[in-house]
Amino acid sequence: MKERLSTMAQSAPPVLSVVPTRALVDEKFKVVVENLAPGSPVTLHSLHQSEDQDYWEAFGHYISDHRGAVSVAEDLSFGGTYTGVEVMGLLWSMRPAPGSREGNRLRKTNVCTPMLVSISVYRGHLAEGFRDQSPLASVLIERWYMAPGVQRIDIREKGVRGTLFIPPGPGPFPGVLDMWGGGGGLVEYRSSLLASHSYASFALEYFTDGEMRKAEVELSYFEAAFDILKNHPQVIPDRIGIFGICLGSSVAMHMVTRSTIVKPLCCVGVSSFHIILPGFGMRGINELLNKYSNVMRVDENNHQIWRGIGLQIMKDPSKKLNMGNISCPLLLVSGLDDQNCAASKFAEDIYQTLNATGKDHLLTTVQYPDAGHLIEPPFSPHSRATAFMTGTNSKLILLWGGQTKPHADAQEDGWRRILAFLQHHLYSSTIPKARM
Repeated sequence: MKERLSTMAQSAPPVLSVVPTRALVDEKFKVVVENLAPGSPVTLHSLHQSEDQDYWEAFGHYISDHRGAVSVAEDLSFGGTYTGVEVMGLLWSMRPAPGSREGNRLRKTNVCTPMLVSISVYRGHLAEGFRDQSPLASVLIERWYMAPGVQRIDIREKGVRGTLFIPPGPGPFPGVLDMWGGGGGLVEYRSSLLASHSYASFALEYFTDGEMRKAEVELSYFEAAFDILKNHPQVIPDRIGIFGICLGSSVAMHMVTRSTIVKPLCCVGVSSFHIILPGFGMRGINELLNKYSNVMRVDENNHQIWRGIGLQIMKDPSKKLNMGNISCPLLLVSGLDDQNCAASKFAEDIYQTLNATGKDHLLTTVQYPDAGHLIEPPFSPHSRATAFMTGTNSKLILLWGGQTKPHADAQEDGWRRILAFLQHHLYSSTIPKARM
């Protein structure tokens, strides 16, 4: 009888489980395979089709233990797009599938739908041809930026465009004005995730294709946006922070050093710089690019490196914002391999200014070795170089920098520090963490 039961167990098909199958994008999951023969080589594979219809994939090579099981949270990956014990390697090491367009970047546009990711297990150690083979087992999971109950509200008032995300619950809530970089357009995924963590977050669109890209945006536009957020009935008016990345962080620096209207309780800058801009749209950026084109470089793949532009401008004190004017706590997050902006150097310069004015207590800096420019929410695939449209509608490939594993670590740790910073300055008591 025992021999018969043993034979039945060995003949049972492999079982793949992913828990949870539905979660926020910054939550971890557990992947386990059971019912394998002991010592079996298998490949765990993830596949996602983006809203641009591009395929992204990652994979790890495993060997089942004496019980015929593989646990991604406990076992080593011996090869693939990641190695070692990496709980979320099947997400952060995703890369465009072979044959994809050059310069792809994975970004969620419609936050009202989940990212669907197929997790599969294959026999043997594979490195290609996954869609041409049948997996031993597969599980489809959902990764959400927007938790249940979050409200999405289109904002079109006072000439301002954007989307306001309101957390579930009675409110009111602390607010965050969220601004992205030189890619332009309306980018909602970080704001919807912030709302999932109990912040009323306003994703601001300040230039895009068409009239807003051609026009220069004035500081008054951002002051109006801040005012809209401040006066919303679901927002606590004296508990508002500003969150910017790249060009968005530079806009934030202009707001906190030059505006008499904007008075945030705190400010977060990712890959930041504090250069005085000739304008807050691509026209202003293009002026800088043209003026300092002599320090622009390209790598061996002809990808443009803009890092030297900021370093050159920083030599002239008259071209820098007076950061001594700030009066709110400031968190600066930067990667030391940022090839687009010398953010770590700008952070050091800001420290020198604040130290000289007795305000260095307001500054917190976090710097990550081998991390690049595009520091995104946790487990987002790393994009070292991607396509970029300039204000003249010409397309180029920009080198952002970073190495995949340390960049992924920076995204996970950086997001944790950002949420803790916002929690400390915008909330006076502990709040429950969002879950799906």
